Amino acid sequence: MSSRRSRSRQSSAPRITDEQINDLIAKLQALLPEIRNRSSDKVSASKVLQETCNYIRSLHREVDDLSERLSELLASTDSAQAAVIRSLLLQ
Repeated sequence: MSSRRSRSRQSSAPRITDEQINDLIAKLQALLPEIRNRSSDKVSASKVLQETCNYIRSLHREVDDLSERLSELLASTDSAQAAVIRSLLLQ
């Protein structure tokens, strides 16, 4: 019974075509520095998705590192300078 419900929910969802998937993979590939800078144009979809995950993880690490550095900077400056920096960041 639950498999019938599952199938009916799937059929009401809009289908994505292979062409749309290929277009999205190409767009992702264009955004990834690791793949974009390679000489060969043909990269598998799984490789693009794997590299996308790796790139997002590296961006998260970079944000964490920059946040930590900013916290250290704000802690080392006087309160007036820290207030100016905080106001600039909140704009």
